[in-house]
Amino acid sequence: MESPVQLLNVLEWAHTDATAGDGPGEPTASAGTSGEFDPLDSLDLVVLPPNDPMTRGQLRRMAELARDEGHSVQWAEARGGAAAPVKTIASLARPLRRASRIVIGDPFSRYVQLLLNLTAARTVVVVDDGTATMEFVAQLARGERLTRWHRKGVGGPAAVLYAPVSHRARRRLTPGEGRRVEVFSSMPVDETVTELGVTVTANDFAWTRARFGPPRLTRGTDLVGTSLVETGVVDIERYLEAVTRLARTHGATRYFAHRRESTEKLHRVAGEAALEVVRPDLPLELVARRGPIGHTILSFPSTVVHTLPLALAGTEVKVAVCDVDPAWLTEQASPRAQGFLSGVTGTARAAHRLPS
Repeated sequence: MESPVQLLNVLEWAHTDATAGDGPGEPTASAGTSGEFDPLDSLDLVVLPPNDPMTRGQLRRMAELARDEGHSVQWAEARGGAAAPVKTIASLARPLRRASRIVIGDPFSRYVQLLLNLTAARTVVVVDDGTATMEFVAQLARGERLTRWHRKGVGGPAAVLYAPVSHRARRRLTPGEGRRVEVFSSMPVDETVTELGVTVTANDFAWTRARFGPPRLTRGTDLVGTSLVETGVVDIERYLEAVTRLARTHGATRYFAHRRESTEKLHRVAGEAALEVVRPDLPLELVARRGPIGHTILSFPSTVVHTLPLALAGTEVKVAVCDVDPAWLTEQASPRAQGFLSGVTGTARAAHRLPS
Protein backbone atom coordinates (compact mmCIF):
# COMPACT_ATOMS: atom_id res chain seq x y z
CA MET A 1 0.00 0.00 0.00
CA GLU A 2 1.26 3.48 -0.90
CA SER A 3 -1.61 5.74 0.19
CA PRO A 4 -3.98 6.04 3.18
CA VAL A 5 -7.03 5.42 0.96
CA GLN A 6 -5.54 2.16 -0.32
CA LEU A 7 -4.94 1.01 3.25
CA LEU A 8 -8.48 1.96 4.23
CA ASN A 9 -9.89 -0.04 1.34
CA VAL A 10 -7.78 -3.07 2.25
CA LEU A 11 -9.48 -3.00 5.66
CA GLU A 12 -12.85 -2.68 3.91
CA TRP A 13 -11.99 -5.64 1.67
CA ALA A 14 -10.87 -7.76 4.64
CA HIS A 15 -14.12 -6.93 6.46
CA THR A 16 -16.20 -7.88 3.41
CA ASP A 17 -14.16 -11.04 2.89
CA ALA A 18 -14.61 -12.01 6.54
CA THR A 19 -18.41 -11.66 6.32
CA ALA A 20 -18.78 -13.41 2.96
CA GLY A 21 -20.01 -16.67 4.46
CA ASP A 22 -23.48 -18.11 3.96
CA GLY A 23 -24.76 -16.61 7.18
CA PRO A 24 -23.89 -15.10 10.55
CA GLY A 25 -20.97 -16.75 12.24
CA GLU A 26 -19.57 -18.29 9.08
CA PRO A 27 -15.78 -18.55 8.92
CA THR A 28 -13.81 -15.89 7.13
CA ALA A 29 -13.68 -16.65 3.40
CA SER A 30 -11.01 -15.89 0.84
CA ALA A 31 -11.55 -17.17 -2.65
CA GLY A 32 -9.01 -19.42 -4.32
CA THR A 33 -8.68 -20.28 -7.98
CA SER A 34 -10.61 -23.47 -7.70
CA GLY A 35 -13.58 -21.95 -5.87
CA GLU A 36 -12.39 -23.22 -2.48
CA PHE A 37 -12.42 -20.88 0.53
CA ASP A 38 -9.84 -20.66 3.28
CA PRO A 39 -10.14 -18.78 6.56
CA LEU A 40 -8.54 -15.34 6.56
CA ASP A 41 -7.35 -14.57 10.08
CA SER A 42 -5.17 -11.57 9.34
CA LEU A 43 -3.27 -9.80 6.62
CA ASP A 44 0.43 -9.15 6.24
CA LEU A 45 0.38 -5.53 5.10
CA VAL A 46 3.36 -3.77 3.52
CA VAL A 47 3.36 0.03 3.44
CA LEU A 48 5.60 1.71 0.84
CA PRO A 49 5.32 5.34 2.03
CA PRO A 50 5.99 8.30 -0.28
CA ASN A 51 8.09 11.21 0.92
CA ASP A 52 5.48 13.91 1.53
CA PRO A 53 4.79 14.41 5.26
CA MET A 54 0.99 14.61 5.09
CA THR A 55 0.65 11.26 3.33
CA ARG A 56 3.12 9.63 5.72
CA GLY A 57 1.20 10.96 8.70
CA GLN A 58 -2.11 9.58 7.42
CA LEU A 59 -0.46 6.25 6.60
CA ARG A 60 0.86 5.94 10.15
CA ARG A 61 -2.60 6.58 11.57
CA MET A 62 -4.12 4.04 9.19
CA ALA A 63 -1.40 1.54 10.14
CA GLU A 64 -2.48 1.92 13.79
CA LEU A 65 -6.08 1.14 12.85
CA ALA A 66 -4.92 -1.90 10.83
CA ARG A 67 -2.97 -3.23 13.81
CA ASP A 68 -6.03 -2.67 16.00
CA GLU A 69 -7.91 -4.95 13.60
CA GLY A 70 -5.33 -7.71 14.15
CA HIS A 71 -3.25 -7.27 10.97
CA SER A 72 0.53 -7.05 10.85
CA VAL A 73 2.05 -3.97 9.23
CA GLN A 74 5.54 -3.69 7.77
CA TRP A 75 6.79 -0.15 7.09
CA ALA A 76 9.18 -0.36 4.13
CA GLU A 77 11.14 2.80 3.26
CA ALA A 78 11.32 2.02 -0.45
CA ARG A 79 12.14 5.64 -1.32
CA GLY A 80 14.81 6.22 1.32
CA GLY A 81 17.84 6.52 -0.96
CA ALA A 82 19.43 4.91 -4.01
CA ALA A 83 19.76 1.48 -2.41
CA ALA A 84 16.31 1.46 -0.81
CA PRO A 85 14.35 0.07 -3.79
CA VAL A 86 16.71 -2.90 -4.18
CA LYS A 87 16.60 -3.69 -0.45
CA THR A 88 12.82 -3.42 -0.33
CA ILE A 89 12.24 -5.65 -3.34
CA ALA A 90 14.76 -8.20 -2.06
CA SER A 91 13.06 -8.33 1.35
CA LEU A 92 9.64 -8.91 -0.24
CA ALA A 93 10.67 -11.43 -2.91
CA ARG A 94 10.36 -14.56 -0.77
CA PRO A 95 6.93 -13.81 0.83
CA LEU A 96 5.61 -12.77 -2.58
CA ARG A 97 6.68 -16.05 -4.15
CA ARG A 98 5.06 -18.01 -1.32
CA ALA A 99 1.77 -16.08 -1.27
CA SER A 100 -1.27 -17.69 -2.89
CA ARG A 101 -3.21 -14.42 -2.82
CA ILE A 102 -1.98 -10.82 -2.86
CA VAL A 103 -3.85 -7.53 -2.52
CA ILE A 104 -2.61 -4.37 -4.22
CA GLY A 105 -3.77 -0.77 -4.14
CA ASP A 106 -2.32 0.90 -7.24
CA PRO A 107 -1.82 -1.12 -10.43
CA PHE A 108 -0.26 1.96 -12.10
CA SER A 109 2.56 2.15 -9.52
CA ARG A 110 5.96 1.09 -10.84
CA TYR A 111 6.80 -0.39 -7.44
CA VAL A 112 3.65 -2.51 -7.49
CA GLN A 113 4.30 -3.58 -11.07
CA LEU A 114 7.83 -4.68 -10.14
CA LEU A 115 6.47 -6.69 -7.24
CA LEU A 116 3.82 -8.28 -9.46
CA ASN A 117 6.67 -9.61 -11.60
CA LEU A 118 7.93 -11.53 -8.57
CA THR A 119 4.75 -13.27 -7.49
CA ALA A 120 3.13 -16.48 -8.63
CA ALA A 121 -0.02 -15.84 -6.57
CA ARG A 122 -3.09 -17.55 -7.99
CA THR A 123 -5.34 -14.68 -6.89
CA VAL A 124 -4.69 -10.95 -7.24
CA VAL A 125 -7.09 -8.48 -5.62
CA VAL A 126 -7.05 -4.81 -6.66
CA VAL A 127 -8.62 -2.53 -4.07
CA ASP A 128 -9.74 1.02 -4.76
CA ASP A 129 -7.18 3.74 -5.32
CA GLY A 130 -9.84 6.34 -5.98
CA THR A 131 -10.83 7.44 -9.47
CA ALA A 132 -7.71 5.72 -10.85
CA THR A 133 -9.54 2.42 -10.41
CA MET A 134 -12.09 3.49 -13.04
CA GLU A 135 -9.31 4.11 -15.56
CA PHE A 136 -7.50 0.88 -14.68
CA VAL A 137 -10.61 -1.22 -15.27
CA ALA A 138 -11.41 0.60 -18.53
CA GLN A 139 -7.87 0.10 -19.85
CA LEU A 140 -7.89 -3.55 -18.82
CA ALA A 141 -11.20 -4.08 -20.63
CA ARG A 142 -9.85 -2.40 -23.79
CA GLY A 143 -6.56 -4.28 -23.71
CA GLU A 144 -4.53 -1.08 -23.42
CA ARG A 145 -1.26 -0.48 -21.61
CA LEU A 146 -1.62 0.94 -18.10
CA THR A 147 -1.26 4.74 -18.11
CA ARG A 148 -2.56 7.26 -15.57
CA TRP A 149 -5.37 9.39 -16.99
CA HIS A 150 -3.66 12.73 -16.29
CA ARG A 151 -0.37 11.78 -17.98
CA LYS A 152 0.30 13.39 -21.34
CA GLY A 153 2.37 11.48 -23.92
CA VAL A 154 3.97 8.04 -23.63
CA GLY A 155 6.95 8.89 -21.41
CA GLY A 156 10.66 9.12 -22.09
CA PRO A 157 13.48 6.58 -22.41
CA ALA A 158 12.85 5.27 -18.89
CA ALA A 159 9.30 4.30 -19.88
CA VAL A 160 10.63 2.40 -22.89
CA LEU A 161 13.11 0.46 -20.74
CA TYR A 162 10.40 -0.25 -18.18
CA ALA A 163 7.85 -1.43 -20.76
CA PRO A 164 8.59 -5.20 -20.40
CA VAL A 165 8.01 -4.99 -16.63
CA SER A 166 4.74 -3.13 -17.14
CA HIS A 167 3.64 -5.63 -19.79
CA ARG A 168 4.26 -8.62 -17.52
CA ALA A 169 2.45 -6.88 -14.66
CA ARG A 170 -0.54 -6.30 -16.88
CA ARG A 171 -0.61 -10.03 -17.70
CA ARG A 172 -0.65 -10.80 -13.98
CA LEU A 173 -3.68 -8.49 -13.70
CA THR A 174 -5.55 -10.32 -16.46
CA PRO A 175 -7.47 -13.48 -15.54
CA GLY A 176 -6.24 -16.67 -17.16
CA GLU A 177 -5.65 -20.34 -16.50
CA GLY A 178 -4.78 -20.69 -12.82
CA ARG A 179 -5.03 -16.91 -12.34
CA ARG A 180 -7.97 -15.15 -10.66
CA VAL A 181 -8.37 -11.36 -10.53
CA GLU A 182 -10.79 -9.46 -8.31
CA VAL A 183 -11.51 -5.72 -8.28
CA PHE A 184 -12.92 -4.41 -5.00
CA SER A 185 -14.35 -0.98 -5.67
CA SER A 186 -16.91 1.65 -4.72
CA MET A 187 -16.44 3.29 -8.12
CA PRO A 188 -18.46 2.59 -11.28
CA VAL A 189 -16.48 0.13 -13.38
CA ASP A 190 -16.63 -0.87 -17.03
CA GLU A 191 -18.93 -3.90 -17.04
CA THR A 192 -17.16 -5.41 -20.03
CA VAL A 193 -14.24 -6.25 -17.76
CA THR A 194 -16.31 -9.13 -16.38
CA GLU A 195 -16.18 -10.68 -19.85
CA LEU A 196 -12.44 -11.10 -19.25
CA GLY A 197 -13.25 -13.10 -16.14
CA VAL A 198 -12.56 -10.34 -13.60
CA THR A 199 -14.63 -10.61 -10.42
CA VAL A 200 -16.02 -7.22 -9.35
CA THR A 201 -16.97 -6.84 -5.68
CA ALA A 202 -18.74 -3.74 -4.37
CA ASN A 203 -17.16 -1.72 -1.58
CA ASP A 204 -19.97 -0.14 0.46
CA PHE A 205 -17.75 1.02 3.38
CA ALA A 206 -19.36 -1.41 5.79
CA TRP A 207 -16.26 -1.49 8.02
CA THR A 208 -16.14 2.31 8.25
CA ARG A 209 -19.83 2.54 9.13
CA ALA A 210 -19.55 -0.23 11.72
CA ARG A 211 -16.38 1.21 13.27
CA PHE A 212 -17.22 4.94 13.42
CA GLY A 213 -20.16 7.27 13.83
CA PRO A 214 -22.78 8.25 13.13
CA PRO A 215 -21.28 11.74 13.09
CA ARG A 216 -22.54 14.94 14.62
CA LEU A 217 -23.64 17.28 11.84
CA THR A 218 -23.01 21.01 11.84
CA ARG A 219 -25.32 23.49 10.14
CA GLY A 220 -22.52 24.68 7.85
CA THR A 221 -21.04 23.66 4.53
CA ASP A 222 -17.61 22.06 4.04
CA LEU A 223 -15.55 22.13 0.85
CA VAL A 224 -13.21 19.31 -0.16
CA GLY A 225 -9.90 20.19 -1.79
CA THR A 226 -8.33 18.48 -4.77
CA SER A 227 -4.82 17.94 -6.17
CA LEU A 228 -5.81 18.76 -9.76
CA VAL A 229 -3.50 21.79 -9.63
CA GLU A 230 -0.59 19.76 -8.30
CA THR A 231 -0.99 17.15 -11.05
CA GLY A 232 -0.90 19.88 -13.69
CA VAL A 233 -4.49 19.43 -14.86
CA VAL A 234 -6.11 22.66 -13.63
CA ASP A 235 -4.73 26.22 -13.61
CA ILE A 236 -4.15 27.47 -10.06
CA GLU A 237 -5.73 30.91 -10.63
CA ARG A 238 -8.89 29.39 -12.11
CA TYR A 239 -9.03 26.89 -9.25
CA LEU A 240 -8.74 29.56 -6.57
CA GLU A 241 -11.43 31.64 -8.30
CA ALA A 242 -13.75 28.61 -8.31
CA VAL A 243 -13.07 27.82 -4.63
CA THR A 244 -13.75 31.43 -3.64
CA ARG A 245 -16.97 31.55 -5.67
CA LEU A 246 -18.22 28.25 -4.24
CA ALA A 247 -17.45 29.32 -0.68
CA ARG A 248 -19.34 32.60 -1.07
CA THR A 249 -22.29 31.10 -2.94
CA HIS A 250 -22.85 28.19 -0.56
CA GLY A 251 -21.57 29.67 2.69
CA ALA A 252 -18.72 27.21 3.13
CA THR A 253 -16.50 27.77 6.16
CA ARG A 254 -14.04 24.87 6.13
CA TYR A 255 -11.73 23.50 3.43
CA PHE A 256 -10.55 19.90 3.86
CA ALA A 257 -7.15 19.80 2.16
CA HIS A 258 -6.09 16.97 -0.09
CA ARG A 259 -2.92 15.39 1.25
CA ARG A 260 -0.94 16.39 -1.86
CA GLU A 261 -1.95 20.06 -1.93
CA SER A 262 0.94 22.50 -1.58
CA THR A 263 1.34 24.71 1.48
CA GLU A 264 1.54 27.82 -0.69
CA LYS A 265 -1.77 27.03 -2.37
CA LEU A 266 -3.47 26.33 0.94
CA HIS A 267 -2.30 29.69 2.29
CA ARG A 268 -3.99 31.34 -0.69
CA VAL A 269 -7.18 29.30 -0.12
CA ALA A 270 -7.32 30.53 3.47
CA GLY A 271 -6.66 34.14 2.53
CA GLU A 272 -8.59 34.59 -0.72
CA ALA A 273 -11.57 32.35 0.02
CA ALA A 274 -11.68 33.10 3.76
CA LEU A 275 -11.86 29.39 4.57
CA GLU A 276 -10.50 27.52 7.57
CA VAL A 277 -8.05 25.01 6.10
CA VAL A 278 -8.20 21.59 7.77
CA ARG A 279 -5.45 19.03 7.19
CA PRO A 280 -7.08 15.66 7.95
CA ASP A 281 -5.03 13.04 9.77
CA LEU A 282 -7.05 10.22 8.15
CA PRO A 283 -8.84 9.67 4.83
CA LEU A 284 -11.86 11.95 4.52
CA GLU A 285 -14.31 9.03 4.63
CA LEU A 286 -13.18 8.32 8.21
CA VAL A 287 -12.95 12.00 9.18
CA ALA A 288 -16.50 12.60 7.95
CA ARG A 289 -17.84 9.48 9.61
CA ARG A 290 -16.27 10.45 12.94
CA GLY A 291 -17.55 14.03 12.64
CA PRO A 292 -18.37 16.73 13.21
CA ILE A 293 -19.07 17.31 9.52
CA GLY A 294 -21.08 19.87 7.58
CA HIS A 295 -24.67 19.25 6.57
CA THR A 296 -23.51 19.85 2.97
CA ILE A 297 -20.17 18.79 1.46
CA LEU A 298 -18.98 20.41 -1.78
CA SER A 299 -16.35 18.80 -3.99
CA PHE A 300 -14.82 18.99 -7.44
CA PRO A 301 -14.73 15.73 -9.46
CA SER A 302 -12.86 13.28 -7.24
CA THR A 303 -13.14 9.98 -5.44
CA VAL A 304 -15.12 11.41 -2.51
CA VAL A 305 -18.21 12.20 -4.61
CA HIS A 306 -18.57 8.42 -4.89
CA THR A 307 -17.29 7.30 -1.49
CA LEU A 308 -18.74 9.86 0.94
CA PRO A 309 -22.40 9.03 0.16
CA LEU A 310 -21.58 5.40 0.99
CA ALA A 311 -19.60 6.16 4.15
CA LEU A 312 -22.30 8.60 5.32
CA ALA A 313 -25.26 6.41 4.40
CA GLY A 314 -28.07 6.83 6.91
CA THR A 315 -27.15 10.43 7.74
CA GLU A 316 -28.64 13.64 6.36
CA VAL A 317 -25.41 14.85 4.76
CA LYS A 318 -25.77 16.05 1.15
CA VAL A 319 -22.77 15.71 -1.18
CA ALA A 320 -22.59 18.09 -4.16
CA VAL A 321 -20.05 18.07 -7.00
CA CYS A 322 -18.96 21.05 -9.10
CA ASP A 323 -17.97 20.38 -12.70
CA VAL A 324 -14.55 21.45 -13.97
CA ASP A 325 -14.93 23.99 -16.77
CA PRO A 326 -12.75 23.15 -19.81
CA ALA A 327 -11.35 26.71 -19.58
CA TRP A 328 -9.70 25.78 -16.28
CA LEU A 329 -7.48 23.12 -17.86
CA THR A 330 -3.80 23.81 -18.43
CA GLU A 331 -1.90 23.32 -21.68
CA GLN A 332 -0.14 20.39 -20.00
CA ALA A 333 -3.39 18.58 -19.24
CA SER A 334 -3.89 15.26 -20.97
CA PRO A 335 -6.39 15.23 -23.88
CA ARG A 336 -8.33 12.68 -21.85
CA ALA A 337 -8.65 14.94 -18.79
CA GLN A 338 -11.96 16.67 -19.52
CA GLY A 339 -13.74 13.47 -20.55
CA PHE A 340 -12.43 11.59 -17.54
CA LEU A 341 -13.44 14.32 -15.06
CA SER A 342 -16.90 14.58 -16.65
CA GLY A 343 -17.24 10.83 -16.27
CA VAL A 344 -16.35 11.02 -12.57
CA THR A 345 -19.07 13.63 -12.05
CA GLY A 346 -21.67 12.05 -14.30
CA THR A 347 -21.46 8.62 -12.68
CA ALA A 348 -21.74 9.98 -9.11
CA ARG A 349 -25.45 9.30 -8.88
CA ALA A 350 -25.67 9.85 -5.12
CA ALA A 351 -24.17 13.34 -5.39
CA HIS A 352 -26.00 16.51 -6.43
CA ARG A 353 -24.45 18.08 -9.55
CA LEU A 354 -23.57 21.79 -9.60
CA PRO A 355 -22.66 23.80 -12.71
CA SER A 356 -19.01 24.76 -13.19
